[in-house]
Amino acid sequence: MITTIIFGFLALVLVVAGFGVIMARNPVHAAMFLILAFVTSAVLWLLLEAEFLAIVLVLVYVGAVMVLFLFVVMMLDVNVAVSREGFTRYAPLGAIVAGVMVLELLVVMWAVDSGLPITADLASVPSSHSNTREIGMALYGNHVVEFELAAFILLLAIVVAIMLTLRHRPGLKTQDVAAQVKVRRQDRVRIVKIPAETEP
Repeated sequence: MITTIIFGFLALVLVVAGFGVIMARNPVHAAMFLILAFVTSAVLWLLLEAEFLAIVLVLVYVGAVMVLFLFVVMMLDVNVAVSREGFTRYAPLGAIVAGVMVLELLVVMWAVDSGLPITADLASVPSSHSNTREIGMALYGNHVVEFELAAFILLLAIVVAIMLTLRHRPGLKTQDVAAQVKVRRQDRVRIVKIPAETEP
């Protein structure tokens, strides 16, 4: 019973966060909702005793991908004048997202420590079982081609993001390597001889 309640709460939060990602007009708000969706998915992985997937989801997607997403949004110079009005404008939404994430973690920790049979419906595994090893065998064994294809698509996405940020804009400062190589000492350094002043 308690497992169903926890799962229902997490599923509701995940669905609301997903709708928030696609309905938010501000990309910063969409990023916050996406962070909430990732953390909620990680808590669901914890309920399934897949700790490795949960921590990877938080570290990789929340800690790295979302930061890169925000950097790309800022570098693309999207017209989000509202997002530049200050930190206090986003403080309420950020506090709500952080509060929901803390509440999810507290609920899971309470459910695990309470001794309730929250994993009664799961298949029993020996204590020496490692889900990290199972994931590694699946990725690099049965699905190595798909794994390498996903890595190639991510590399292509990085190249496209760099090309978008390097588009020509007025007032953009670029580096001219040929001009830097051809520079002479006389163009950069000028030695000035100043006579010493004598004391009166």
